[in-house]
Order: sequence, then C-alpha cells, then structure tokens
Amino acid sequence: MSGTGEGWQVARRRKGASKKCKNHPVSSDSKCDQENLDVGQLVKRIKKTMSDLRCEEFWKEWKEQLLVAASTSLLRPPENNDTVNQLGEVYQQLDCVCYGLGSFSTCVSARYQLAMLLLLLETGQIPLHDCSVYDPAFSHGERDVLRELGLTVLTENEEGKRPVTKPTLFYMMHCGKALYNNLLWRNWRAQSLSQVMIIGNAFSGMRERTIEREFKQDYSINRLPQSSWTDSPEPQYQHRPDLEIILRASQS
Repeated sequence: MSGTGEGWQVARRRKGASKKCKNHPVSSDSKCDQENLDVGQLVKRIKKTMSDLRCEEFWKEWKEQLLVAASTSLLRPPENNDTVNQLGEVYQQLDCVCYGLGSFSTCVSARYQLAMLLLLLETGQIPLHDCSVYDPAFSHGERDVLRELGLTVLTENEEGKRPVTKPTLFYMMHCGKALYNNLLWRNWRAQSLSQVMIIGNAFSGMRERTIEREFKQDYSINRLPQSSWTDSPEPQYQHRPDLEIILRASQS
C-alpha cells in the first residue's frame, strides 16, 4: 500500500472555511432538478473545470507526487525526469475505483474532485471504462453524466469491500473512515495489501480525530499485527446508525 512521503501533507480546514458538501435532505424540487439534468451541459462544465485545473501549479506538483507514490509503493521506481511519460507507463497497469465522490451536479468541491480524477486518468492513460465509480448520493441524472464521460458506474454498494487481484488505485477523497476500514479489512493480507494505492485521507489524521473507545470498537483493522491479517472479523458497526456509508441491508 502506498506510503506517505514527505511531499504529502494533510490539508486541515481553516477556521471559517466551508465544510465538505454533505448529503442533506433536499426538497422535491431539488431532486427533480438532479434527475432532469442537462447531461451535455454538465459534461461541458466538468471538462471546463479540467481545463482550468491543467493550468494550476497544484496539478503539476500533484502529478509528480503521484508518480513517486505509485512507482515506490506498487511498481518500478522512476528512471529519469520524464515524469509525464513515466506516469502514463505506471498508471496504465492499474485498475481504478472511486468511492464517495458526492453530488457533483450541486456541490462545487465534488465537481472539482471529479475533474481531478479525470485528469489523473487522462495523464495516466487509463481507459475511462476501467475506472469504476460509486456513491449512493448519485442521482439518475448524475449517473447518466458519468456514463457519458465514459466511466463505469457501479450498480451495487460494495461498502468498500472490494477484493484486489492486481495493482489498484482507490480514489477516496474525503470518504468516511468506515469505507477505508472496510477496504483494508477485505484486503488484509500481504499479497493484496501490497497492491492497494489510496488517494484520500491520512490514517494518522483519522486516528487523531476519533474517540479512542470508538476507534477500538469499530476500526481495529488499523492496529492489528501482521499475524492477525487473515483472522480479523468482518466490520459490522452495529452501534453506529449514523455511518456515512449506506449498508446493503438498508437498501431497497
């Protein structure tokens, strides 16, 4: 699994800064707007966002950091300074899964995260259909937009429990810790965990922001010794009705 190099930093929210878009209950009018999206217009807006990001120094720096992280944790190390071509060679070998993107038709930060994902796939020359996306917050209209962009929209809530059989990039920007926990649990063996690369939140930050009692009850996967990799029970979260993931049993 990818390590955290010195170039990676935890982005902490400033006082007064707006929080990440949440999936609050919406009015029937808002739901209607989401279901009746102008697919072509939203696709154009997303591509415009991609164009804007290409010009940002942030994207250029992030691109190089991604090359180092992927080549160090999953594949061969870079051999020269041709980072763009090498990034493509590295990422062509990856599967890609995106969880928890959010409602990008109404949330600006979710739309920028989607644009960043598309830039990553473009630069890495990963076929769009090789990237699977899922969020229970997606409306029918948003799923149509994702398919129009060429991405594969999952129809089943995997709860993050996807087994890895080849090097796989998980794009989980600002997902809740239960999704990370489930992903680690499903792949908690040396041959699988070594093929997992995550773009998302720092585990150390999750630990710092979680009550110790809660962490021990629900997220013990992050502190198990190697000898327990194949013996850990499936996470249930039975006493946590406020989870940020929707369990299959509660879905119609």
